[in-house]
Amino acid sequence: MSQQPIKMYSTTWCGDCHRAKRVFDDLDAPYENINIESEPGALMDMMHLNGGLQSVPTILFPDGSVLIEPSTSELVQHLQERAA
Repeated sequence: MSQQPIKMYSTTWCGDCHRAKRVFDDLDAPYENINIESEPGALMDMMHLNGGLQSVPTILFPDGSVLIEPSTSELVQHLQERAA
């Protein structure tokens, strides 16, 4: 996996965000959690990545790929493909 962390745009109340964090932790994938409710500019950055939608989690990978509200299996597959 790249040294640059994955960026996950999230909120504190989002169940899918908590699930994604568990996946990152279980797979030892470095990530930066960016709370769109408390970090200035984070909401606009996230909306730019996903076509104006306010969907969390929005996950930006170091290779520029983006997943929006991925299932556990989609997220695991994406991480494994990039670690190979």
